[in-house]
Amino acid sequence: MKKVYIIHGWGFDSNMPWIKWLEAELKKRNNVEVYALDMPNTEHPKIEEWVNYLKETVKDINDETYFVGHSIGCQTIMRFLEKLPKNEHIKGCIFVAPWFDLVNIEDDELEIAHPWINGKIDFERVEQHTGNILAIFSNNDPFVSEREVAKFRELGVKIIIKTEKGHFEEAEKIPEILEFIR
Repeated sequence: MKKVYIIHGWGFDSNMPWIKWLEAELKKRNNVEVYALDMPNTEHPKIEEWVNYLKETVKDINDETYFVGHSIGCQTIMRFLEKLPKNEHIKGCIFVAPWFDLVNIEDDELEIAHPWINGKIDFERVEQHTGNILAIFSNNDPFVSEREVAKFRELGVKIIIKTEKGHFEEAEKIPEILEFIR
């Protein structure tokens, strides 16, 4: 049975329009369990707190498990995967507006963002658990620059660039996610 875990971004929750849409669409399918998580302390996300929440919540990872992340949720997934035992594998990841670095953040957000930006991720370890990764970007994201697209492209990740979706806060649906999970 497929399992899909959805992890929202910083300052959001599982009620983002595209997350609610994805959850409803996946629940219509047979043999799919979907978990749209509400991460702790979403206004002040901390790496350890978010990764530990995944460790406590995500059970029975197997080669039919998918992770879908938004923004800082993508980093959370990568940091979770890089710490898994080498013999654990998942089917794939879909990252919506992923980043290693941010642009246009306010001074008061720098303290929160700093550990996420400066704490390196061992992407080779992430890939040991799945080589099946899709990253979806917007051409007008105010926080995720074109440099981030280039970084993910260099890592060999499949890339989709959507038009005028911003940081995907208002996106109603992202059909490419469903196509990838099929």
